[in-house]
Amino acid sequence: MPDRSVRHRSRTALATLAAVSILGTAVLTGCDSGSAGTTKGATAQEGRRPAAAPVWDRSPESVAAVGDSITRGFDACSVLADCPEASWSTGTDSSVRSLAVRLLGASGAATRSWNHAETGARIAQLPEQMALAAKEDPDLVTVMIGANDACRDSLRSMTPVEDFRASFEASMRQLRGAAPKAQVYVSSVPDLKRLWSTGRGNQLGKQIWKLGICRTMLGDADNLGASAVARRAEVQDRVVAYNGVLREVCAKDRRCRYDGGAVFDYRFTGKQLSQWDWFHPGRNGQARLAEIAYRNVTAARPPA
Repeated sequence: MPDRSVRHRSRTALATLAAVSILGTAVLTGCDSGSAGTTKGATAQEGRRPAAAPVWDRSPESVAAVGDSITRGFDACSVLADCPEASWSTGTDSSVRSLAVRLLGASGAATRSWNHAETGARIAQLPEQMALAAKEDPDLVTVMIGANDACRDSLRSMTPVEDFRASFEASMRQLRGAAPKAQVYVSSVPDLKRLWSTGRGNQLGKQIWKLGICRTMLGDADNLGASAVARRAEVQDRVVAYNGVLREVCAKDRRCRYDGGAVFDYRFTGKQLSQWDWFHPGRNGQARLAEIAYRNVTAARPPA
């Protein structure tokens, strides 16, 4: 009969072997499940991809502008004349410090920025302007348009919202067909009702408005009757709708950035208006537009 001490040692050895076997099984199971093993973790690490680089370039090296009389600097330097050197987007006037100057420096703005905006332009003309801008192969295209679509001789003549949308979508397609990587900065349409409330206190301004400037909003400026109030409200609603279109269409393009309504919300005063027509921005107003654009173009994230 085996000695007790021998039997005891045998039982101890068997228990030890069993424990090692169970531990080994647990370790292998852990490796397979990924809960505590290193094999699964290594695979997860290898499967991680580096974060994609941001699409929006905050330091574009060339700028093309499209839009209307505001971007042409109309009445900013002299009466009834374009003054592109004072443009908020591509101008070279040192008192304005345009977006192009702020991004490229004075010499860069003079050689690597182009202004294809037209005084009096409406959204229907934007596709043609975009085609011209695309030929420059710019890093950035600025858009400011829509005021002339609301500023008509009658409410009936204002551009319908769906037509406005169709023209802006066509403009973006036109650009993307020729310059797929160009960035687009879209300014909101200015607040025309604030323009009326700001300028109507100036007697000279009201006399100039009587020549026919933006009749839908500025016509019969001192009339506070129900029909005049309703007319101005309808124009304001149309501008708000245009801005909604600009925001929505721009949001569908990963290289487009809308200003978040910054221009529409800007609380301008008479200091920012042209002293020749009390409608267009003067040099001071152009400078404020340039500030807004530069802040939004160089921001890490788009405006809310």
